[in-house]
Amino acid sequence: MKENRERAFDERRLYRRRRRIRNQIIAYITVAIFFVAIVVGAVFGIRKLMGIIAERRQAEEVERQLEEAAAQAEQENAVVEPPAPIEEAPVEDVDWLEEIVETAIAPMPLEDRVAGLFIVRPEDITGVGTVITAGEGTQEALNKYAVGGLVYFDQNIKDKEQVKEMLSKTTMMSKYPIFLAVDEEGGSVRRVGSSGIEVTEVGDMADIGAAGDTMTAYNAGAEIASYLYELGFNLDFAPVADVVADVSASAIGKRSFGGDPAAVGDMVAAAVGGFQDTGISSCLKHFPGIGAASADTHEGMAVLEKSLDELRASEFIPFRSGIDAGAHMIMVGHVSMPGVVGDDTPCSLSEEVVTNWLRGELGYNGIVITDAMNMSAITEYYSADQAAVMALQAGVEMILMPDGFEAAYEGVLAAVRDGVISEERINESLKRIYRIKYRDRVDQDGNVVDNMAAEQQTGEGGEEISANPEEMPDSQPEGEAAPAIQEGEPAE
Repeated sequence: MKENRERAFDERRLYRRRRRIRNQIIAYITVAIFFVAIVVGAVFGIRKLMGIIAERRQAEEVERQLEEAAAQAEQENAVVEPPAPIEEAPVEDVDWLEEIVETAIAPMPLEDRVAGLFIVRPEDITGVGTVITAGEGTQEALNKYAVGGLVYFDQNIKDKEQVKEMLSKTTMMSKYPIFLAVDEEGGSVRRVGSSGIEVTEVGDMADIGAAGDTMTAYNAGAEIASYLYELGFNLDFAPVADVVADVSASAIGKRSFGGDPAAVGDMVAAAVGGFQDTGISSCLKHFPGIGAASADTHEGMAVLEKSLDELRASEFIPFRSGIDAGAHMIMVGHVSMPGVVGDDTPCSLSEEVVTNWLRGELGYNGIVITDAMNMSAITEYYSADQAAVMALQAGVEMILMPDGFEAAYEGVLAAVRDGVISEERINESLKRIYRIKYRDRVDQDGNVVDNMAAEQQTGEGGEEISANPEEMPDSQPEGEAAPAIQEGEPAE
């Protein structure tokens, strides 16, 4: 029994021991599982945390990119204000022709400036009967009197080569650019056409006007200009801008394009284009319009009985057209208009006509020249010097053929020295003259064309020409005088 109890006790003790071991194992396993769970949880938690952190970073990156994209889109869509302009000093437009003209005039002595206001016959400065060549006499005369131009008539023109040589040498002998002028209207007034030189006859302007084709007027001007240019002329006292309603009752006759002011104006403008497009300066004549005058100013006073309103409705119209066409020069006639001017003063000597009408009302700013001052309408009432001074005071630029050039020249020179005419007034006229003479020094855009030096340095055939006329070789052999052929005085 006792053994049974001991056996039972041992069995219980062994059971308890086993249960204790089992419990320990379970405890160890539980602890291990707990630690494993902790580790797994930690790992999971860390991974979860890393994922959350990564997601947050990704979200932040996406948000940043979105913000940048939005900012860029906003910048692209925004109106971009242009940068404030850089203020630069204003560029002043330079009138290069005016600069050239002023540079040319500035060093001229007063004597040369006054002489430059005259256009005379070559005989007036050489003293010979008839000039048909440019020799020592011409050189000496041009050195003494630097006239602004010379005008040639029938007796000066013998043949083509003679004229070309005479004009070419005259150009080279002159200290300054010089007008070489002629009356070549076509029809009855043809200095070259009536000489021995064969040229195309364009006919009377009255016939051209009656045909009504302005292109014919243009071609007539171009044809005349082409042979004048070839000979060496640069100024033609044409076209006639007078309105002539009755050819038989007018001193102008068939030299006018007709009696319709508008039609005459169209013809005059076309003729101006023909002349000047071919290289010859044109001169409208005879302002304010003498077509209605029956008397001839060559013979004495001629009176025009018209009111200013009548002039505006008729005579002024062709001159306006010629001015609009760019005529380089306008000649003022010697008719008197006492009903408008107030006395018998010839229009060429009237400030009312030249300054108030032609300059002021018609707005002309080119060269104004008198008709020939050796006409009886001037010489019967005024001395040469008195008429020349009055013409300049009236507002003209150039005095044509005074009756006694030296007296007229000395009279103007004395008037300037005495303060009757200011030097500024002389310079004003010279500027207008030289703007025409130097018009080829600038192109159509106003840029300087550098050909002045070449023209001064080189003559025909490329030979060297001194810029100083006193150093030029004589045109005649030593001891041989320029020919002087007595053929009488030229008819105007």
